[in-house]
Amino acid sequence: MMTPVVLLDDELQEATLCPGTTTELAATSSKGPQHYSDAFRTNPASRVAGELILPNGDVYRGTLLGNTPDGSGRYIWSDGCVYEGEWRRGLRHGQGKTLWPTGATYEGDYSGGYIYGEGTYVGLNNSTYKGGWKLKLKHGLGLQTYPNGDIFEGSWVQGQIQGHGRYTWANGNTYVGTMKNGVMSGKGIFIWKNGDSFEGNWLDGVMHGYGVYAWKDSGYYVGTWTRGVKDGKGTFYPKCSGLPATDELYIDALRKRGVLPADVGGQIHHGSRIMHSSSFDSACVSSTRSLTFDKTRSKNVSLERRWSLGAAIEKFIGRETNESSAAIQSCETKADSNFPVLEREYMQGVIISEAVVDRSHSESSKKLSHREKRMLKDIKKPGQTIIKGHSSYDLMLSLQLGIRYTVGKITPIQRRQVRASDYGPKASFWMNFPKNGSRLTPSHDADDFKWKDYCPMVFRNLREMFKIDAADYMVSICGSDALRELSSPGKSGSVFFLSQDDRFMIKTLRKTEVQVLLQMLPEYYHHVRTYENTLITKFFGLHRVKPCSGQKFRFVVMGNMFCTELRIHRRFDLKGSSLGRSTDKIKIDENTTLKDLDLKYLFYLEPSWRQNLLEQIETDSKFLRNHAIMDYSLLLGVHYRAPQTPRTHESFHQTIVSERLTVLLEEGALEHDALNCSEGLVLVQRARDQSDAVIGPHIRGARLRSSSASFEEVDLLLPGTARLQIQLGVNMPSRAEQIAPENDSGKLFGQVYDVVLYLGIIDILQEYNARKKVEHICKSIKHDAVSISAVEPNFYSERFLKAIRTIFPESS
Repeated sequence: MMTPVVLLDDELQEATLCPGTTTELAATSSKGPQHYSDAFRTNPASRVAGELILPNGDVYRGTLLGNTPDGSGRYIWSDGCVYEGEWRRGLRHGQGKTLWPTGATYEGDYSGGYIYGEGTYVGLNNSTYKGGWKLKLKHGLGLQTYPNGDIFEGSWVQGQIQGHGRYTWANGNTYVGTMKNGVMSGKGIFIWKNGDSFEGNWLDGVMHGYGVYAWKDSGYYVGTWTRGVKDGKGTFYPKCSGLPATDELYIDALRKRGVLPADVGGQIHHGSRIMHSSSFDSACVSSTRSLTFDKTRSKNVSLERRWSLGAAIEKFIGRETNESSAAIQSCETKADSNFPVLEREYMQGVIISEAVVDRSHSESSKKLSHREKRMLKDIKKPGQTIIKGHSSYDLMLSLQLGIRYTVGKITPIQRRQVRASDYGPKASFWMNFPKNGSRLTPSHDADDFKWKDYCPMVFRNLREMFKIDAADYMVSICGSDALRELSSPGKSGSVFFLSQDDRFMIKTLRKTEVQVLLQMLPEYYHHVRTYENTLITKFFGLHRVKPCSGQKFRFVVMGNMFCTELRIHRRFDLKGSSLGRSTDKIKIDENTTLKDLDLKYLFYLEPSWRQNLLEQIETDSKFLRNHAIMDYSLLLGVHYRAPQTPRTHESFHQTIVSERLTVLLEEGALEHDALNCSEGLVLVQRARDQSDAVIGPHIRGARLRSSSASFEEVDLLLPGTARLQIQLGVNMPSRAEQIAPENDSGKLFGQVYDVVLYLGIIDILQEYNARKKVEHICKSIKHDAVSISAVEPNFYSERFLKAIRTIFPESS
């Protein structure tokens, strides 16, 4: 299947074609009406018709007010560029038309010298745009026709495709849905020219989240995708099985709940046919993962496909295509009732389990509702979205308003080094936010509140140090999307909020924790600046909200280390203690935070990576020990690599032996060799082009080097996913081995397998104070003092480091 490619025109080709297209005509340095004021003086009292010939060869014919164009007129530049239309005080204003020497034209609204309003631009090779403009950029609704026949009709923001729209390729492929920054993101429907289609969620131009994939006449697959490949549980409906009425209702219910696109503005009509899918979708996604609408400054900007693994990935994923085709062909020879519906589970595009669904009895409405709720629970992001009526709704509005005010106030200040005066109580400031607004604050729907911002210059520099863009920071936390509230994973009683894009986590703090952070802030700033690979929590802001009637809320904004390209299958909070460090009595899923006694595996890293990791953890632990901090944890996220072969539910629990970590030194051998070790973890030498490797959020520090690659910097390559940049604590490949075999039929993984690790040190604001000393004494009476968490910082650090060395042993 061919990949759609679109050629974009330059934005009016302003830089080379016509003076004054992006600047006010009266302010041009060498051309324009401002520069004939000395040569031509007329009576300023009224408009008169006249002709002006400038020394540089430009000519204006039309009405003049004083010595400037005002009214209707025609301006001809010496290079042949022509504008004819309305003027106001020397600026193009009103209706007008510009003709460039190349033949490109614009006809429509102008304001203040800029293209602004509604208008039509006809570029080279008959590319056209008709729609809204703002300050010479496409903005609002518009219709774009490209030279190769592609068409986009929809929303633009500041010159980029943004919001809802419909893109039709010349080869017949169509996408209708939402886009973000010129990329398919959000909910949408993609229909290939052969009739195959995908209805569901997208991220950065690829299928990501819940969706329904169909191929024209041969059934469909309902399930979840991660970065363009099937990942998680789903149901495969072949052509022969037919579509039960209950499943039609089920899919419609998902649309009403917003899990699937609704009618997408009614722009694509499906009739009674529910979208179908097969395993063939992965090959299609491999070619569409590149469908980005990137805008660049170069001429002939093109919508090009950028492969993660080129044709190699398409071939790898395409192995399922043959299987599906065989199933379709065999379907033709069987009775409809004999061909089974299959429940499947995938990991990164690889089938790991498959079972036949018993459809002998139709589902009752009660069972259907239960299945829908179970599915929604499986696919939704962790936490509960805060909507109006939620107990934390007013608090969320206050947080968003305050952070927007803080960042907006500090960003324009010229960047400088942090001073001693930027720390401490005197470096903080407060602001009242009345409900009806004030001279400095907007009106809002929350109750009146007082906002306090701690050490804003320090945290501004920390955000820049951690490569956090101020605009992205505000949009992520304070944009149109609501925050999500997480249930507290610990005993502190803290409330956790998560931004909708998962990048930032907000945690409420006790007053004592705020004091600890303020006291350690100078040394913390020095530590994270000195050690770029530090694993301790990254702080981006410290604030306080005091509603007019209610208690104070103090909170800190942090980076979410589990905002990753890969799915986190298990997460662990490891302290090195044993008392109460188990989650045996609760139901475990991917969002459950497990503890020390739940970890039954050892992780073997590249020897040099292990050494770097242990050294950095020791350095970070020493910093915390010097500040009398204890009770901190190593938060460990584990992405399990898919096993090599599909297994039924009966055989899936057998031992899975993984491939050894493979290193590809030659770029030229990438496609062929990636196929031969596709289920294992593959390392390749660092991408020459930085854009080839995915750089996740909050990544700061040096890339890791591999001894297997002659100590060159390497990237992690996984079939079906992007090329990932490896750094300490981020995207770290490892081999996991089970400590002791267990006869547990519910066990998910075998004794040895490949994993990718994400880790960091969290909860670093607990001092060993009087309360903790009393806790230590009381618990020591009943339990072994070595097993409890509340111990003095020196002993806590030693025990913590010992546990980490055990979890990450030397390779045998």
